[in-house]
Amino acid sequence: MDKVAVVGAGLIGRAWSMVFARAGLSVSLWDKMEGVAGGAMELIAGSLADLHAAGLVTETPDAILARISPAATLADCVAGAIHVQENGPERLSPKQELFAELDRLCPPEVVLASSTSGIPASEFTGNLAGRGRCLVAHPVNPPCLVPLVELVGAPWTDPAVVARTRALMDRVGQVPVVAFKETTGFVLNRLQAALVAEAFRMVRDGVMSAADVDACVKDGLGLRWSFMGPFETIDLNAPGGVEDYVGRFGPLMGGITHEQTPYDYDAPTVGSVTAERRAALPVERIQDRSAWRDRRLMALVAHKRGQPG
Repeated sequence: MDKVAVVGAGLIGRAWSMVFARAGLSVSLWDKMEGVAGGAMELIAGSLADLHAAGLVTETPDAILARISPAATLADCVAGAIHVQENGPERLSPKQELFAELDRLCPPEVVLASSTSGIPASEFTGNLAGRGRCLVAHPVNPPCLVPLVELVGAPWTDPAVVARTRALMDRVGQVPVVAFKETTGFVLNRLQAALVAEAFRMVRDGVMSAADVDACVKDGLGLRWSFMGPFETIDLNAPGGVEDYVGRFGPLMGGITHEQTPYDYDAPTVGSVTAERRAALPVERIQDRSAWRDRRLMALVAHKRGQPG
């Protein structure tokens, strides 16, 4: 049984552990904070039970959980692993230190992947002897429900390492996409940033309430986007496809983008949106609402699995 090392037992690390274990791989889980990896097992067990109840795993939760083991040390965690998935703090210095240690501990053939949401691999792997086997494998939260994984290598990442990582992600049921070069925030976050910035601008400029902007996405754009991306969407929105769409709507859409100046998250607008959200959902209910979100994602994933592509 192939072994994967998951470094960091927070929310993302726990979700990755389930992704690899439900695909039949052995998982070793380690966290720098004493007792965290062991405590994560109970949380993972609960999440696996939810996945099983939603019909997203066919094995019993106990059978999947048995493939995950907490490790006492980082060396124990990575020993014998074919792939390391790092989920440490989203700060450059700790990531540099951790990857230096991983590079020292792991044989040259082991892939070292980071779940970072925005730190390019070139910033924390450049001085490593084994920098060619390092890359970013950025998931969407939570990866056990949302399968997309962005694979982003540094300029020196071996293309064979990207290919191996893509094959592994395919093997465990994720949907890997490959960036040809590093960009700030990678691709998914750049797409999200454009939409979120425009949402804040609509509130800032008195165009619409935060709740109604949310409705524009969840009851409008999001329904299509749960099955197709922006290019397929516009391809189907004109009889002649993309070229026809641009001919019909290009001037309108281009004019809109000319109005979309950079947005810096001004404090008054952030405060206004915060106040509206807290009136709708007190802070102490965020965890419960997140659990509700995950149950809805489970239902959507189960539905999409049953539909033709």
